[in-house]
Amino acid sequence: MEYLVAVLIVFVVLLLSIGLHEVGHMVPAKRFGVRVSHYMVGFGPTLWSRTRGETEYGFKAIPLGGYVRLVGMYPPDAAVGNPPARTWTGRLARDARQASAEEIRPGEDGRAFYHLSTPKKLVVMLGGPVMNLFIAIFLMAIVLVGIGLPTVTTNLAGVSQCVIPADADQARECTAADESAPAAAAGIEPGDTVVSYDGTEITSWDQLSGLIRATGAEAVPIVVERDGERVDLTITPVVADRPVYDENDELVVDSAGDPVTEPVGFLGITPAQELVRQSPLDVVGVVADTTWQTITVVATLPARVGDLVESQVNGTPRDTNSIVGVVGIGRFAGEIASTDGIEWQLKAAALLQMLATLNIALFVFNLIPLPPLDGGHVAAALWEGGRRQVARLRGLPRPGPFDSAKLVPLAYSVFVLLGAVGLLLIYADIVNPVQI
Repeated sequence: MEYLVAVLIVFVVLLLSIGLHEVGHMVPAKRFGVRVSHYMVGFGPTLWSRTRGETEYGFKAIPLGGYVRLVGMYPPDAAVGNPPARTWTGRLARDARQASAEEIRPGEDGRAFYHLSTPKKLVVMLGGPVMNLFIAIFLMAIVLVGIGLPTVTTNLAGVSQCVIPADADQARECTAADESAPAAAAGIEPGDTVVSYDGTEITSWDQLSGLIRATGAEAVPIVVERDGERVDLTITPVVADRPVYDENDELVVDSAGDPVTEPVGFLGITPAQELVRQSPLDVVGVVADTTWQTITVVATLPARVGDLVESQVNGTPRDTNSIVGVVGIGRFAGEIASTDGIEWQLKAAALLQMLATLNIALFVFNLIPLPPLDGGHVAAALWEGGRRQVARLRGLPRPGPFDSAKLVPLAYSVFVLLGAVGLLLIYADIVNPVQI
């Protein structure tokens, strides 16, 4: 049941994200006087629609996107000099211009989208992706400020009874041959909170861990709080080989793949984790970092699609960093929600963080400067505005609108390519899913 509920939540939030993305286009377009004839969530056959004012609102059968139809997206033939249609690409462009012109009602030519200034076109086209960015910020704020992040504390969750060698299974039971762990020998118990170590007041686990690792095999005073009272103890760390971790908290291995170890002070204590609420300023940093990571993924998208095809052809397991589609996202959500032994707050935070990342992906992906993505329309508007500025600086007559219908063949090609990648992702997420 938890699995199904999580999948349903992801589906609903995805639809809301798509719908609000289109609202981001529709609202400024209407404010600038453009007639919006359709607002649809989904593609394919219409399941439900209702006309309000001059706009038809509805849902379609395939919930993998949405659109708003802005009347007069392409300038008519006369506005771009009646270019000849000698090739199939020219005929596609001509048909697009004519279809766009037919949507313009008599006397409403001034309400066509192509008449907008470049800044207004940019506002309309960027409204959708920016809406996804706002959704991501909102969801990430719930996670960081409302729920909090799992953070290790100075409260102890566990106390080891022995020192297990670094090259042995750390999960095995203690044996008579193992050396007793200093913490257990000193009388430290699970649930204690470390107040001070060797005379230094402790404020964080990282600080305590650093002090312990730097201590030799010398007796030092340690103060813990237990049941509201402070308990003074003396502890003698042992110097043991422990694994080395890098700045990203990843295990360092040598050329043979074996863990790298170093002799450090060791007590045998494990910190507890608590949800710690973050500052609202942290939301900006996390969103910015996630956005940059997403940009790097999108920049290498062709290579990642190639790796995906190779894994399907060869039948090899997919990399944990492989791109996934809506099926994979739903599967992740279900597995997170149905995992036992995890508090519901952590599950909620993980789901919301995943949905925030999904909206950041929609933000970045839609800014790719290729039609029919929003970035393609942004690029066309910038080209049109740039031509006009150059003509103004050179004292030349103001150029007419850019014939953006010329990009329709490219838009069709990109649409087919994206559809093929989408189908490949669905297939791969079903038959060879990424394991988390």
